[in-house]
Amino acid sequence: MQAQLTPSTKHVDFDTILKYAAVTNDYNPIHVDKDFAAESPMGGIIAHGTMSVALIWQALKNTLGLDALNRIHLEIRFVQPVRIDDDVTGGGELRIGSEPPVYDVWVRNGKGQDVIKGTATVKPAGAGA
Repeated sequence: MQAQLTPSTKHVDFDTILKYAAVTNDYNPIHVDKDFAAESPMGGIIAHGTMSVALIWQALKNTLGLDALNRIHLEIRFVQPVRIDDDVTGGGELRIGSEPPVYDVWVRNGKGQDVIKGTATVKPAGAGA
């Protein structure tokens, strides 16, 4: 197993958020309505959480290959929101000696702050998800 996941990065702008809303049919006003979002406890537009989770999956696929994805159990928690004009990167590190292999995974914004933290457990081939 690779010790580090190959990072995957995305720049999040308002257009990207709108396109993601269209693909997922998730038009929650916290994501797409600037006036609504400004008055919310979030204080402005936030990106869809699943858009950031996808960066973890991309890092896993880029490192372990497509066939490994159906054997990975991902557990995450959202730490803070992703904002317009954030650059976010998903990656992770292998826990040395873990069996089955476990990666401590994360998504970080351009300031190096965690926005998502979690673990990805890689089950043995033939074990299923």
